Amino acid sequence: MPQAKVTSKGQVTIPKVVRDIMKLSVGGKVEFFVTGNGDVLLRPVTKAVDDVFGRLYKPGQSARSIAEMDEGIRRKVLADRA
Repeated sequence: MPQAKVTSKGQVTIPKVVRDIMKLSVGGKVEFFVTGNGDVLLRPVTKAVDDVFGRLYKPGQSARSIAEMDEGIRRKVLADRA
């Protein structure tokens, strides 16, 4: 069973095998749950599509096609490389 040591700041490194199982990547978040018998469960924080639906909406802005989005991404990447 994987183990981790607690630092003086209360931090732990989640072992790679556990991160892989939980599908955690850099910047990922986790939640801690304390059960009635004192066990602590750890689970990844995930967002459902419904949680972020409409976040990019701006009144008066028309919808973009996939081709338009791809072109915008391509231009941004090229600009960043220049």
